[in-house]
Amino acid sequence: MQDKKSYIDSAVRTIETEIAGLKSLLSFFGENYIKAVDLILNCKGRVIISGMGKSGHIANKIAATFASTGTPSFFIHPGEASHGDLGMITQDDVVILLSNSGETKELKDIIYYCKRFEIPIIGFIRRFESELTKASTVALVLPAIPEANSVNAPTTSTTMMLALGDALAVSLIDAHGFNPEKFGVFHPGGKLGSNFLKVRDLMRHGSDIPLVGEDKTMSDVLFEMTSKHLGCTGVINFQNQLIGIITDGDLRRHIDNNFLKHKALEIMTKNPVTTSSQTLAVEAIAVMNKKSITSLFVLDEQKNVEGILHLHDCLRSGVI
Repeated sequence: MQDKKSYIDSAVRTIETEIAGLKSLLSFFGENYIKAVDLILNCKGRVIISGMGKSGHIANKIAATFASTGTPSFFIHPGEASHGDLGMITQDDVVILLSNSGETKELKDIIYYCKRFEIPIIGFIRRFESELTKASTVALVLPAIPEANSVNAPTTSTTMMLALGDALAVSLIDAHGFNPEKFGVFHPGGKLGSNFLKVRDLMRHGSDIPLVGEDKTMSDVLFEMTSKHLGCTGVINFQNQLIGIITDGDLRRHIDNNFLKHKALEIMTKNPVTTSSQTLAVEAIAVMNKKSITSLFVLDEQKNVEGILHLHDCLRSGVI
């Protein structure tokens, strides 16, 4: 029978190893770290963070910390990115990619997309000789402290990545002059009413709404989707009522030799999920999560389009 004291020994050994990893970061911050902070500070868009597996969980937490401390940010799952969510990344954004090995295959589509559109990449990596290191605009290569176990499961490395993300967030807080009053706006603990915001308070209006007529061709559809940067467009009939939606996925499913000759009516998804301007924003977010979508068109009682609510709008407001 195993000596139960060994349970405590392994726990202490784990913490000691992870403390060694954190201490190694004290001499880690240098020119590349400064470049990373400046890159984010000069970003006109959002900070998009991604990683796979354990690194993905850390990336999700870093994105949440950034978003609640004045740096607009959200997490993209690399698998979903390869199936349409790349459209959520714009040329104004900065992308942070986390990978222990630097060879994570699921990140390759994001890397290729960023290279194609000259979107800067900050890499959190553990191996200097890796594809992500080479692809990164700024590579933050962590010190080579061993994992806290014999099977090399991510432990020390993920702790160090989490700490590096926190360090970046705090550097940005200081640089922005982000104070407790501003934090209260983004954080539910501030009790400043963000949970009671309605869709009407966050939705986009007028010319910011992506819309095309049912008789429009694919060239019109593509122009509208590209110019509005939401990855979709609504389709309205001749009475200006919403009758469908076209997403990036709809476009891919209808690519053929006659693609540009198709009309919006032919490829749209009918009866899209919608909401009203009086709906609580948190309820609209719940609908988007349940349906795995990122936008909701806002209709009045006559099915006329009043606006569109995107998940990014909720992120910026601190509702999420």
